[in-house]
Amino acid sequence: MKKTERTVAIVGVGLIGRAWAAIFARAGWNVRLTEPHAPTLAAAPGLIRDELRALARHGLAADPDGAAARISVAGSVEDAVKGAEFVQENGPEDVAQKIRIFAELDRLAPPDALLVSSTSAIVASRFTEMLPGRARCLVGHPVNPPHLVPLVELCGAPWTAPESIARAREIYREIGQVPVTVNREINGFVLNRLQGALLAEAFRLVGEGFISAEDLDHTVKDGLGLRWSFLGPFETIELNAPGGIPDYCARYTGFYKELASGSAGPEVYQSPNVDRVIAAWPHQPTPERITALTQRRNERLAALAAHKAAQNDKS
Repeated sequence: MKKTERTVAIVGVGLIGRAWAAIFARAGWNVRLTEPHAPTLAAAPGLIRDELRALARHGLAADPDGAAARISVAGSVEDAVKGAEFVQENGPEDVAQKIRIFAELDRLAPPDALLVSSTSAIVASRFTEMLPGRARCLVGHPVNPPHLVPLVELCGAPWTAPESIARAREIYREIGQVPVTVNREINGFVLNRLQGALLAEAFRLVGEGFISAEDLDHTVKDGLGLRWSFLGPFETIELNAPGGIPDYCARYTGFYKELASGSAGPEVYQSPNVDRVIAAWPHQPTPERITALTQRRNERLAALAAHKAAQNDKS
């Protein structure tokens, strides 16, 4: 029996959209690309093919050229969503544009297609409220770069059907991502709130001269980050006291209450503190440096993803 073909429409093919295209194509889906900026759209298939080949070097894509062959450029949004069961939107972080894009997607996409936004900061209720098909709309917020960092946060509006969340979660899991469900809307979702708490304290510690900017980064990448690559915060504290989490709370929460009572405030992102942080970073953000660091990051993330996949296969 021939396997049923599945189709996803990728709306917007910048960095995030191209990564989603690679993920779906690698998983065997037919991928249709649409993008209002013609040069960006024209360049996308070649860039996605290159990324698939890079994944293959680390054993993260079995047939990169076969996956690339499943990617096509659609002549319009209508052509892109025709027959699609999933639509991943990657447009600008702008509420007005999200409202316009989702109105078009809701009008054109098959009535049973899921409409999912990659937005990192705009909750779905702000751009789906007036849609006839609003029950199928939700946020699927990835981590950059999505093809190397598998987490995706699912968050619906109050009117998003539970079945839509469940279907999206199943599809993301099938294509190799790690979906988590944010049970109700909150600004920043969960990942950015956790990242924001750490970043605010980092800005304060560097801005107030407690540590250099580079040593702060070492504290995370050579300390906390090593554990966090395979343990979450609750798993971490479970192992940090003989009696697990209840014991940890009894032993250490007094100290953390003191820290929380004086947590970093919004002033850490204002002058003069932010000026001190910028001055403390000894590197200039030249295009050459950013390009080199991006390539290095992607190679190391690919190697880490391959390592974690191998360990999961053994467990």
